Amino acid sequence: MNVLAREKQIEVIAALCEGVGIRTASRLTGVNRGTVASLALRVGMGCMELHDRIMVGVRTERLELDELWSFVGKKQKNVQRHEINAKGDQYVFIGMAGTQKAIISWGVGKRNAESTMDFLHDLRSRVIGQPEISTDGFHPYRVAIRDAFGPNASHGVIVKTYSVTHLVKEAQGRYSPAAVVAVSRDVVSGDPDQYVSTSYVERQNLSLRMASRRFTRLTNGFSKKLDNHVAAVALYVAHYNLCRVHEALRTTPAKALGVANKAWTIAQLVDAALSVAPALPTETPPDRRRKFTVIQGEKK
Repeated sequence: MNVLAREKQIEVIAALCEGVGIRTASRLTGVNRGTVASLALRVGMGCMELHDRIMVGVRTERLELDELWSFVGKKQKNVQRHEINAKGDQYVFIGMAGTQKAIISWGVGKRNAESTMDFLHDLRSRVIGQPEISTDGFHPYRVAIRDAFGPNASHGVIVKTYSVTHLVKEAQGRYSPAAVVAVSRDVVSGDPDQYVSTSYVERQNLSLRMASRRFTRLTNGFSKKLDNHVAAVALYVAHYNLCRVHEALRTTPAKALGVANKAWTIAQLVDAALSVAPALPTETPPDRRRKFTVIQGEKK
C-alpha cells in the first residue's frame, strides 16, 4: 500500500463509511483504487481488534440475534467444491443489545450449526449475566444458546409467516417484501419477561445493507475476497457503534452501552484502528523479484 497522508486516509475511510464502493471512493478522493482497497482492509482489521478490546464485560437486559445474507465472489450455485469455504453464500451473524442498540458480537460464515455455535460462544464471552435472548426460527440457535448460556437461559423465538398468494414474477416487484400474515412467539427456555422480538436487529440488517456497497443487490459491487468482506463488516460495526449518533438514543450505541465515554470522530477511529492493526503480508511481484546470478570464482 502506498503511504498516504493522514488527511487522505481519513477522507477515504469517511467516503467508505458513507456507503460508496472502492471505485467511487477512489474517484472522490483521487487515490489509487488499489491503495483504497489496501487501506480499507488494514483499517477493517484494526477495527476487529478494537471491537475485541472494547466490547467486553457488557451488561444488557435483552439480546436480539439475526443473520444477514451476502455472497463473496460468486453466487452459491456457481461455487466449485474447492471454493466452498471462501466463496458463495456468507452470512453476517449479529448480536445486538435490544435497549442500547449496540452490536455486541458479529461474525461472518456459512449459515450452519458450526458458525452459529462460534458466534454464540463469542457473544457469551462478551456479556455478563443472563440477558433475555430473542431469535428467529433458525433451529441451530436453540442448541447453541443452550450450550453457550446454559439450559436456564431465557430464550424466545419469533416466527413470521409470509403471504404466498400474491407472488410477483416481474422484475419491478421481485424484491418487494411479502406481506406478513401471521406471527407466532414461543418460549424455548427460561421465562422471558419482556417482549420477544427481533425488530431492532432486523432494522439493523437494513442499515448494514444500505451503508456498505458490498451488500447492494443486483450490482457488481459485491466482495471478491472473503478477507475484504470481513474487513468491510468490521469497519461498519466500529463506525456504527462508536461514531454514528443513533436517532432514538441521541448518542452513539457504544456510549449508551457504557463502553465509550463520548462519540468518536472518523479521524479518531482511523487513528485507533491503524495503531492496533496487524501488519499485512506483502509479496513482491514476480517481475520485480531479485534475480540472482551465480558468479564462478577464480580457480587457483
